Amino acid sequence: MFEELLTSNWAIFTAVLGAACLIWVLYGKRKTKQTETDKYNAFKSNYIDNLASKERKLDEKIRKESKRKIKVLYGTQTGKSKHFADMFGKDAVYKGYTCEVMNIKEYDPDEQLAFESESMNYLVIFISTYTEGAPPEGAEWFVKWLEESALDFRVQKSILRKLQYAVFGLGNSLYGNNFNAVAKKVDSCLHKLSGQRILAVGLGDDNGGLEKDYFAWKREFWKKLKHEHSVDLPKDACNNDKSKCGSQCSCQEKDIANSEDSGSEDESKEETSENDIVDVEDLGNVMGKSKKDLSKNEPTEMITPLVKTSLEKQGYKLIGSHSGVKLCRWTKSMMRGRGGCYKHTFYGIESHRCMETTPSLACANKCVFCWRHHTNPVGTEWRWKMDDAEFVLKGALQNHKGLIKQFKGVPGVQSERFSEAMTPKHCALSLVGEPIMYPKISKFIDLLHDEGISTFLVTNAQFPDAIRELSPVTQLYVSVDASTKESLKKIDRPLFRDFWERFLDSLDALSEKCQRTVYRLTLVKALNTDELDSYAKLVSRGKPDFIEVKGVTYCGESKASNLTMENVPWHTEVVNFVQELVDRLDGNYEIASEHEHSNCVLVAHKKFLVEGKWWTWIDYPKFHSLIKLHRESGGNQKFSAEDYMAPTPEWAVFGAEERGFDPKEVRHFRKRQKDISGC
Repeated sequence: MFEELLTSNWAIFTAVLGAACLIWVLYGKRKTKQTETDKYNAFKSNYIDNLASKERKLDEKIRKESKRKIKVLYGTQTGKSKHFADMFGKDAVYKGYTCEVMNIKEYDPDEQLAFESESMNYLVIFISTYTEGAPPEGAEWFVKWLEESALDFRVQKSILRKLQYAVFGLGNSLYGNNFNAVAKKVDSCLHKLSGQRILAVGLGDDNGGLEKDYFAWKREFWKKLKHEHSVDLPKDACNNDKSKCGSQCSCQEKDIANSEDSGSEDESKEETSENDIVDVEDLGNVMGKSKKDLSKNEPTEMITPLVKTSLEKQGYKLIGSHSGVKLCRWTKSMMRGRGGCYKHTFYGIESHRCMETTPSLACANKCVFCWRHHTNPVGTEWRWKMDDAEFVLKGALQNHKGLIKQFKGVPGVQSERFSEAMTPKHCALSLVGEPIMYPKISKFIDLLHDEGISTFLVTNAQFPDAIRELSPVTQLYVSVDASTKESLKKIDRPLFRDFWERFLDSLDALSEKCQRTVYRLTLVKALNTDELDSYAKLVSRGKPDFIEVKGVTYCGESKASNLTMENVPWHTEVVNFVQELVDRLDGNYEIASEHEHSNCVLVAHKKFLVEGKWWTWIDYPKFHSLIKLHRESGGNQKFSAEDYMAPTPEWAVFGAEERGFDPKEVRHFRKRQKDISGC
């Protein structure tokens, strides 16, 4: 019985043990399966998280890289806008940005501007304002497209909502309502199309110093970019809870702004630090303050780095802070015995002994035919540092002689004339700028006369008081580029608002001078060649001794002017114009001489026609003796133009076979086609 019981219990034990083992095995397999599932799920989750993280980093990198790109456009007429655009581009690269600088005429806003907006690039535009508030050539379509898009109801006004932009304009405040008109228009149109201003439009003023305006504006631009908000965070993301926000939240900007406003009066007077934020509305004050701080209430130098670079490229040797000298091509021509300029034919100067200089590189006009490329400063009054007249003369003579020395031993240069050229006997006070603006011009003229140097001064008829106060010169020129108010404004583009009144008053002042006076007329076809009657009235007003009529010189394509060869009159056309002009005068003038090569004709008053022979040349030794007596007498010893006139040689008289070319010289013909412009 015991054995039966043992056998029965063992069976039960075995069954229970087997069931337990089966349960254990099944539980272990289930647990293992669950662990593997958890691991898989964890791996899957981590993989997805890592992938999402990589995608976020990639997106962030793309956004960051897109925000590090700056496109710079420039619209220019004379090259100044390009100069500043290039400087800005180099600065951007230095700061780690990818920057592309391109001419606005090569940029299609219809195809590219919307794309620039979507790619979140920064767009910076440098653009100048040209005549009558018009955009520079090549930028017309860009400005027109912006205007039409901003006004066209069919164009979505949110088209540029993602574009961040800044505009810097180049203009002159003396043009009144047209001051930086194009830059203001571009800025306004971009804003109307929902573009986001980085800062207010920069108003560069050529009358106050473009470089200072640019650097003040640029400083604020980089400050703004330094504080640029992240595109990931919305405005007030922390609901003004600063403990939850980062440095990129808008409330931080407000906090900084409020702290600035609550600063003491003394602190507000301090210069804005590198970390300050300046509101766009206050940028004008900042620029003005920066200019004031830079100048420290002292006059600035006229020759800025931009002016220096531009003029030196044109062959100028600069003197001090506002003067310059340049070698005339006729000086080089006569050293070779190849003939002199029209002043040699008309007045008997020795072209190889003539020094061309100016004590003022600034001017009050921007004439369309100016061959100086408009690289000089402009203004209506002297507002720069001023060098002494003795310093300017010494620098002019040294630099002129230095330029002459470069021709020593050059093939074709005559040794005798080279030696003579080292001692100038004549001075043409012209070149770029307005020499009569120099406050010490009379002192400078007296110093030239002390050196035995004759003076030929050219003024643009905008400073009548300066003409009246001027010391006697050998010959005083007034540029009469047009005979009506409308045409003078179009051709000379004067800065003075009362330019016409100043022009007429200058002619009156000229009529009061005792020494030789000249009207200089530059003929531009399609602009001023049909104003004969009006010119005749101006001649009767100023009563000049001579009238020089010259066809405009075309020196190739110019960014500052739209003149072409179509505007250049032939020499026969100039002669015909002069003959018609003489017929309209009061009978006291006749054609006296011509210089065909310069496309120039001289009309002289009949008081220089002595016994049937012209006396347009100058007795230079006699002039210097007369000016000496005049100065020794304190100005009481008067003398007139007739007192130092000299007979004109037959070859220089109008109608002579030589057509104004000195027979003592050797005519040189270039292999290429003759230059019909006469320059």
